Amino acid sequence: MSGALSDIRVIEMGTLLAGPFCGQLLADHGAEVVKIEPPGNGDPMRVWGQEKAEGKGLWWPVVARGKKSVTINLREAAGQDLVKQLVGEADILVENFRPGTMERWGLDPETLHAINPRLIITRVSGYGQTGPYSSRPGFGAIGEALGGIRYTTGESDRMPSRTGISIGDSLTAMFATIGTLNALHARTRTGSGQVVDAALYESVLAVMESLLTEFHVAGFIRERTGSLIPNIAPANVYPTADDKMHLISGNQDTVFRRLAVAMGQPELGTDERFATHLGRGDNQFELDDLIREWSATLTSEELREVLNENAVPNGPMYRAPEMLEDEHFVAREAIRWVESDDFGDLPMQNVVPKLSDTPGNIRWAGPRLGEHNAEVLRHILGLDDEAIEALRAKNVIE
Repeated sequence: MSGALSDIRVIEMGTLLAGPFCGQLLADHGAEVVKIEPPGNGDPMRVWGQEKAEGKGLWWPVVARGKKSVTINLREAAGQDLVKQLVGEADILVENFRPGTMERWGLDPETLHAINPRLIITRVSGYGQTGPYSSRPGFGAIGEALGGIRYTTGESDRMPSRTGISIGDSLTAMFATIGTLNALHARTRTGSGQVVDAALYESVLAVMESLLTEFHVAGFIRERTGSLIPNIAPANVYPTADDKMHLISGNQDTVFRRLAVAMGQPELGTDERFATHLGRGDNQFELDDLIREWSATLTSEELREVLNENAVPNGPMYRAPEMLEDEHFVAREAIRWVESDDFGDLPMQNVVPKLSDTPGNIRWAGPRLGEHNAEVLRHILGLDDEAIEALRAKNVIE
């Protein structure tokens, strides 16, 4: 196996997105991720996503890629005992149950660390493991609301909008991964594992820039502003002659002067209304109108060509079809085609970031439910056929 984490074993517990996406990121970089799923239907993510075929969703092949699926009934004492045995052979445990669930199953950090003091326990939840809200159920959308990103997303004259993806879950998974890797590094010094506590609302709050300090010092509350950035111009989406959308970001003084040249209106670069950052911010709407009038006379490709010639940051608004055809995506292998038992070859985003010496890899698409039961129970725990059959007879495994 390739990847910087190829000597690390992860036990992933929990369902849906935030915890499993953390597991995906670790698997992408080589970790052996053993995903524990409930017998029967498994993780609900198996049926999420568009174009379901026979109850199989198209999200699962991505979020479960590179993982080994093992079915264990965690509500049974024998199932909890299997987890304890797996923990003894693992480096990391990732879980995203509501706080208190692991404790009720006798799988609390104290118990697990008594089995394996080096274990890193990454806990993902809506509100964190402590505090007055900790026991409440929390999904990504709720974390987005409390963390501030929902209020600031959308048009000013409408109700707040979502970003188009499950950004709260994804951010939390990324911060959980960062915390896990930090804990791994600390373990090289201390020899001991620790608990990583990743909360949905805090992960969203962490990317909200200067929202809190602006309010405290200046009394400023960020509002929804649609596609523009208040007082920073030009930085918006503009129309083209072929009815496409193109983003232009020319808000630095020198860049704006180059944009003015590209527009065939170099005098705008020295116009007192637009020559400075503050001036462009004060006259943002007037400037946007001028750029729209110009951009609408060019096709998207013509617009990109003239802006690139003048070193003005710009880009078309891509959807999946454009991504699959773009030469830069191809050259950097930003998209990988991965074989799936259920859907044939599937395109999906490649491993990021790229490491020069220990690159990650997508080893396989999301596995079938319980596909790795025998492999994990035999080769990690050393159980024989008789012991495995006994667990199956008791409905502890599937």
